[in-house]
Amino acid sequence: MKNPVFDLKQLQTLIAVADSEGFTAAAEKLHYAQSAVSMQIRRLEEQVGALLIHRSKQGFVLTQEGEKLLGYARKLIRINDAAWSDLTAQPVRGVVRLGIPADYGFYLSDTLQYFVEQYPYVEMEVRCELSVSLVEQVQAGDLDLALVTRQPRSPGGEILRREPLLWAGDPMLDLHKHSPLPLALYPQGICIFRDSALTVLSEADLSWRIVYTSQSLAGIRTAVKVGLGITVAIHSMLDQDLQDLGDDVGLPNLPEVEIALHRAPGRPKEPARALARLLSERLGQSNM
Repeated sequence: MKNPVFDLKQLQTLIAVADSEGFTAAAEKLHYAQSAVSMQIRRLEEQVGALLIHRSKQGFVLTQEGEKLLGYARKLIRINDAAWSDLTAQPVRGVVRLGIPADYGFYLSDTLQYFVEQYPYVEMEVRCELSVSLVEQVQAGDLDLALVTRQPRSPGGEILRREPLLWAGDPMLDLHKHSPLPLALYPQGICIFRDSALTVLSEADLSWRIVYTSQSLAGIRTAVKVGLGITVAIHSMLDQDLQDLGDDVGLPNLPEVEIALHRAPGRPKEPARALARLLSERLGQSNM
């Protein structure tokens, strides 16, 4: 003989009574009359053949059977909700336009690939430019999202993470011992990396000279690789050609930079909301 089937509405009522710690509050939460709540609990008790809630003037407590059934009730309701969400959800469609600095492409590749797999009906457009330019474009509505390094000229956005800046180069060349210190940096006025490096060097009264400038990390990496100078980077940018020089090379400590997500003004479309959620989750958890 098959077991009876639970009434999910009765189980919802049991959960509401337990969470609200009372029949009156549960009735308000469910938009039921209090008598309806009492009736559903009574029918559930009749079905299982056990007292689920012990009532008294001081309130109520779940019995051992009530506690046991409450755990199953929560699982059954979660399964019910998941089934309805899965069967009735409409696939996300449309276009999402994301702006990122070229430096970010290599450590975002897994995240962007995951997004494409999860949302096959969404067309993604990725634009790689300087952070300052990307913020201007997202504010103008030409981009839906821009993930950038926060600059003095482009404040705002949602901070997803903070990254310490590092002195980077080839430790075997001992360029950090040269005076003036040879630097390979981004051009003036567009990069917080450059501004931070020059500020701490000036405060430490250390002389420096710019030997190479480039708007791309690839160009700076090449300059460092051939021994022209050292640079400033975050941990995710390091590789065999761009290594952390460490804290014991006699150079001043660098500050942190902020990685921020900017959104276009107005109500975002679902593809943009989905990508923003994924970027927030992934960048908040990963070490980049």
